[in-house]
Amino acid sequence: MKKNIGSQLALYPTPVTVIGTMNGNNPTWTLVAHVGIIGHEYVLVSLASAHFINGAIKKNQKLSINIVNESILPQADYCGAVSGAKEDKSNLFDYEMGDDGMPVIKKSPLVMECRVADIYNTKGFESFICKISNTYVEEEYLNESGKINYHELKPVLFEFPTYEYLKTGEVIGKCLSFKNNKTV
Repeated sequence: MKKNIGSQLALYPTPVTVIGTMNGNNPTWTLVAHVGIIGHEYVLVSLASAHFINGAIKKNQKLSINIVNESILPQADYCGAVSGAKEDKSNLFDYEMGDDGMPVIKKSPLVMECRVADIYNTKGFESFICKISNTYVEEEYLNESGKINYHELKPVLFEFPTYEYLKTGEVIGKCLSFKNNKTV
């Protein structure tokens, strides 16, 4: 029997990302795991309203979403532990500028540059609804068809209730492959 545990956010795990934008002439970064998909062209990045980076995102109307793998997890974790208002995080990652003018972490295996289309406010949070402008992926993480191979990329996942980082798991089946199995 299921137990009602109240109103709990339970859509975890989610991918760990580092959000980047420009703060004047320098990049600023923050760790974010509250990200989501809105259709096929839009993504959502939800940040606590108090985050320093929010003001820079609103000013630029652009950001980068840098997927975290194990190789950059220590830096990503640190970047979420300190505020950009108190510490300059511009040199935390080796970066280059993307085609849309946003900082792109060189060691991130996959990065999306996005333009802010809308901001949705809820109590204590600003959620940036963003249209994807460019997606950059290291060639070693592309399959023969030019599609992203997440088996090799292995993004780090975040689980909220326990504040733990998780590795991606193994394949248990292809999507829609169970349609002939009507076992309930």
